[in-house]
Amino acid sequence: MHRGEVNIITLGCSKNLVDSEQLIRLFASSGYRVRHDPKRITGEIVVVNTCGFIAAAQEESINTILGFVEAKKSGRIAKLIVMGCLSERFRDELESEIPEVDAFYGKFDWHKMLSDLGVATRAILGERTLTTPHHYAYMKISEGCNRHCSYCAIPIITGDMKSRPISELVQEGKTLASKGVTEIQLIAQDLTSYGSDIGKKGALRDLLLSLSDIKDIRRIRLHYAYPTGFPREIIPVIQERENICHYLDIALQHASNKMLRLMRRGITKEETIDLIQYIRSEVPDIVLRTTMMVGHPGEEEKDFDELLDFVESTRFERLGAFAYSHEKDTYAYKYYEDNVPQKIKAERLEQLMNCQEPIGASFSDSLIGKQLEVLIDRTESDYYIGRTVYDSPEVDPEVLIPKEQTRGLVTGHYYMCEITATEGFDLVAHPIIQ
Repeated sequence: MHRGEVNIITLGCSKNLVDSEQLIRLFASSGYRVRHDPKRITGEIVVVNTCGFIAAAQEESINTILGFVEAKKSGRIAKLIVMGCLSERFRDELESEIPEVDAFYGKFDWHKMLSDLGVATRAILGERTLTTPHHYAYMKISEGCNRHCSYCAIPIITGDMKSRPISELVQEGKTLASKGVTEIQLIAQDLTSYGSDIGKKGALRDLLLSLSDIKDIRRIRLHYAYPTGFPREIIPVIQERENICHYLDIALQHASNKMLRLMRRGITKEETIDLIQYIRSEVPDIVLRTTMMVGHPGEEEKDFDELLDFVESTRFERLGAFAYSHEKDTYAYKYYEDNVPQKIKAERLEQLMNCQEPIGASFSDSLIGKQLEVLIDRTESDYYIGRTVYDSPEVDPEVLIPKEQTRGLVTGHYYMCEITATEGFDLVAHPIIQ
């Protein structure tokens, strides 16, 4: 039975994307045609899955909603629904300010949205319609967060941490593998606290061991780790299991002890350095991705200089950064003055990324001449585009394989390649003919 067309628009992080993929599956199983493409809006219903993390994300979400309000006014769509983090956090204000939206739902009550639309919500374990290329998927192992960093609104939005059972995640992994997924990106707001909410010690290690046993899963990648209380027992597992990527995304945010204290991070600079040294000593070729923040209340020039020195000396292979945003209801909003001018925040952000650029380039240069396995994600007019074990989708550099040098590579397949050059932040490679 055809019940019309739904367009689902996903904003924000990959955790939101997993929610949208579940929505797509449920809508489709109830007879709806579903699109996940903001550029091709043709259906009766648009569902916007919003992000509400910081001001920039909130602005993007609101602008997207307002764009669809205009589409509704012009008759291009019949119904506009908003869900996700922004409406979880600011539903009352949004209902008052944007009355053209037909209904607002939070991050966790989208089952009510489906029920209101007459969509059955009985989901088979792990069932979702992937919006990623068929060969990789994100796996959300927990929801929420028990940390209370000064600047972060996520615990306000998502509540306390809730870990999913290992058995459920293993079944999801097997289901994904049966559908052709060979690479899993593990995601959570706080990956390294997995299981702590249910008193299960060593849960992340046990999960990694179980997932790495799944036949046909060739890559498992860890995202969004937290340094405080880091479970060091997972590092030998990363080293020993061939299908766990030598890659760790661990957000550090700062290096000044004063700033780490003000941010309520629960760790010192010295403890951070010790952790990084341990990880690199156990897995020498590991790629570390981190995130830093500039402009947090109380950050003085000497604190920022200490952060620059730390980044310069530690030489993270991958680093992203953002400027502090004074978010309502956070600890910093209640107790700190937003006393770093916006102009200074922007200057420090630019300076930090300028510091990191040659470090990242140096790592890319160090790969020239090496033979690495490349997973092909897609093809473009002149290139096959893939990733090494050191690269996560969307956020990291890619591998460009010129079509003029080789033909017949298949999306979703793995090929041993020699890295021959760099092009911007990306690598250029040539397959090795076996």
